[in-house]
Amino acid sequence: MTANGTQYSTGLSRHNIEQALISAGKNLDQLVPADLGLLEDFHTMGRIATAQLVDLAGITSESKVLDAGSGVGGTARYVADRFGCTVTAVDLTDEYCDTHRWLNRLVGLDDLISVHQGDVTRIPFADAGFDVAISQHVQMNVADKAGLYSEARRVLVDGGRLVLWDITIGDGRELSYPLPWADQPAHSQLVGPDDLRSVIESSGFVVEQWNDLTDQAGAIMQALLARPANPLGLHAFVANFARKAENLAGALSDGRLRVIQGVARARAGSNVATGLPG
Repeated sequence: MTANGTQYSTGLSRHNIEQALISAGKNLDQLVPADLGLLEDFHTMGRIATAQLVDLAGITSESKVLDAGSGVGGTARYVADRFGCTVTAVDLTDEYCDTHRWLNRLVGLDDLISVHQGDVTRIPFADAGFDVAISQHVQMNVADKAGLYSEARRVLVDGGRLVLWDITIGDGRELSYPLPWADQPAHSQLVGPDDLRSVIESSGFVVEQWNDLTDQAGAIMQALLARPANPLGLHAFVANFARKAENLAGALSDGRLRVIQGVARARAGSNVATGLPG
């Protein structure tokens, strides 16, 4: 969940995650992907949402997967560990990229995952290099949504899939800040679900699934907030996370925000080559 690279930087991500793992009794020399638990999925519903989305993506061991806006890498590691395929991750925040690489090494997945610092509206890869693009809680910070999805289309093969899990405007009432992706309104670039779908379709995709999972997400968020304290959680590296999560849960529960799970297929012939280097 990152597009504005500076607002997510604290200088403490790796240190705080390391301390959380130690506090939870984990041996950093014998860490496996499952040990990272709630630490790595910086989006609504966490690993539950990731698993549901990946189930829709049609990934195999031969797939070339792009994680656009990868954060500290929870989705990339889940996909690489589950399918044994290669994953290329892009994120704007240097600190998250460094933490992502470190965690990949700790759990032995650095041979399958490559991490690149970059802008998701100018993805630094050649045309048609990926079979699947994953985008989870990224567009909320991205004003240039046409650029985001046009780039996703450009780097996908014809028939490739874009799978997304995203928050949109709900009923239009004022939001309470901070939120996980924005400390203040100026950092939030939300649109309504119909507008989001429209820009995806106009960027060269056919939407195959468009599922509003707001009720499910709100219920799970409330359940997570009610759980006892655990060292392994997003609070380890996300500043003021408890308040952000409370504001998000409240807005999901009362209809100010919606959560959309989508699958879109790249239309054949809709890709425009840009000549960006591989």
